[in-house]
Amino acid sequence: MAAHKEVDKSESRQLVTFQLGEELYGVNIMDVKEIVRVQAIRAIPNAPTYVEGIFNLRSEIIPIISLHKRFHIRKMITSEEDELLSGFVILDIDGMKLGIIIDKISRVVTIEKEEIQPPPQMFSGIGAEYIQGVVRQTDGYLIILDIRDLFNPKELQKIAELRK
Repeated sequence: MAAHKEVDKSESRQLVTFQLGEELYGVNIMDVKEIVRVQAIRAIPNAPTYVEGIFNLRSEIIPIISLHKRFHIRKMITSEEDELLSGFVILDIDGMKLGIIIDKISRVVTIEKEEIQPPPQMFSGIGAEYIQGVVRQTDGYLIILDIRDLFNPKELQKIAELRK
């Protein structure tokens, strides 16, 4: 059983939200550099299975990660309209940029810290240890990812080496 992170309940935070499979996820807006449309990705031999490859964003090499593969999440069935909203969220994890593939970008939301609850014990998809908390919404949950916990330091090192 994973220990839950203590949530500081004093202020609001802004989250960039997006869909992966059936679920709505959010990441702290301060960790998001930008959102880009799907680009051509160059595959990397011998990369971890969840690394789709790399792409060049204004002369910067960005590794692209599939959370679908990492956490065995089925891709969302998308319409042509949804396809226009798919792409990559470029994150900055302590100075290292990487992109995660999203099925559909949603919007930026402001969440009051007191709305954030610990994730339920029986949670499908991404493990509770990667989740900062959840916010109950009318049609389900908004799952707040802790991007610094999605990859352990060894994995981040491997991903960083792909950029060379």
